[in-house]
Amino acid sequence: MLACATKHLRRNGTAHAQALHLVQSRRRQLLTLAIETSCDDTSVAVLEKRDNVSPLGHTYTFPSTCALHFHEKITANNSDYGGVHPIKSLESHQENLALLINRAISALPNAPNSNGDNPSDPSRTLTLYPPYQTPIHKLKPDFISVTRGPGMRSSLATGLDTAKGLSTAWQIPLLAVNHMQAHALTPRLVSALTSPPPLNPPFPFLTLLISGGHTLLLHSKSLTSHPLLATTTDIALGDCIDKIARHLLPPPLLSTTKGTMYGPLLERFAFPTSPPEYNYTAPTTRAQEIARITSERWGWSLVPPLAETRSGSKSRSMEFTFSGLESAVKRICEWKGKEMGEEERRELARESMRLAFEHLASRVGWALNNLEEKAEGVKTLVVSGGVASNGFLRHILHAFLTARGYPHLNLIFPPVDLCTDNAAMIAWTGMEMWEAGWESELSIRGLRKWSLDSENESGSGEGGILGVGGWKKRS
Repeated sequence: MLACATKHLRRNGTAHAQALHLVQSRRRQLLTLAIETSCDDTSVAVLEKRDNVSPLGHTYTFPSTCALHFHEKITANNSDYGGVHPIKSLESHQENLALLINRAISALPNAPNSNGDNPSDPSRTLTLYPPYQTPIHKLKPDFISVTRGPGMRSSLATGLDTAKGLSTAWQIPLLAVNHMQAHALTPRLVSALTSPPPLNPPFPFLTLLISGGHTLLLHSKSLTSHPLLATTTDIALGDCIDKIARHLLPPPLLSTTKGTMYGPLLERFAFPTSPPEYNYTAPTTRAQEIARITSERWGWSLVPPLAETRSGSKSRSMEFTFSGLESAVKRICEWKGKEMGEEERRELARESMRLAFEHLASRVGWALNNLEEKAEGVKTLVVSGGVASNGFLRHILHAFLTARGYPHLNLIFPPVDLCTDNAAMIAWTGMEMWEAGWESELSIRGLRKWSLDSENESGSGEGGILGVGGWKKRS
């Protein structure tokens, strides 16, 4: 392919003489250092994207490449608090962020054609001076990517202030992104890292963001347009699963993790074999879906979320609720006390997760049906956020949506290590926003709330990705 482009330039004579050398030796390159500190994870990444183009602006069909040169994360130890503690998380950011950035700078690509004290392009070069060694010239990032929100303000401020400092010291732009948008775009990052263009999935698609703090179903129409289809009216799905785990799991098992994300422990406890034996059959009717679950062996029962509201009007509403299910598990555990054995605990864990995940899947099915009626065909569902790593959830979504008439829906789950908060997704979102022509002003502050929906919400901190102040359009 490169040879064909070279012959094309040669045939066009002297007008392309200088361009010929550049096409052979240079490629358009985009490099960012990214920081994520929205909650209790401190994460830093270095992401590089290259596109083969001629200096005359003609794009050739050479494969794009995307490389993750550095990606590390340190999670605050909040186990003594039973949940995320703002001060403990802040202290962890303060202790670890600079150390991660220092390692990330060493992982930046080497500057080309740099020799000794004479870098080829000083304006694009950072020079490192290791003790008693020859100076090392690194490529300076084109911009800094950082999480602006939503999240805990103190945690966000640590990352933002550090990003502003790097932006000012290196005299490069700042791009502050929406943390939830980054979760939605994570599969596109994976696509860029693993395969040639085009990016997968293309817009539009449905996005299900499920974590300890969020449960959102979005219609992702474009990079910056993500109308909200459903959200939780009480607690998030991840919070519900973590609390059920604290009620159900034996204390010695809970103590085996340093963090407060007990969902993975609950899943392993409920399905101890490898591979797990789910033995799950999806309900084919609404009546089966909302039926009360009664255990004849153990004597307890569980009601699916919104299945037995007084008027029945809420049972088909486009919303999520998980607090009732969590409370029911808590009451059963308090009633049984120490008499509840391991086998009963496993069954209760499986049934409670099943009802929560089917509740999630039912709303996805209704959203797909509604979009079909509006002739807004959606072929892909992206499932991201920390809970997306749950294997039982993935199994239920596939089976449930197939049973409800969507066997060909493309379900995309990011790799497990990219489901939770991470700087790689922040770097990628920064790149997509940068290529769309955006950067951020240095005066921006962190946003505790920042809705993705520009169509149905308004007010401070709301109004969509571009609905908050601080954006700057590049000329």
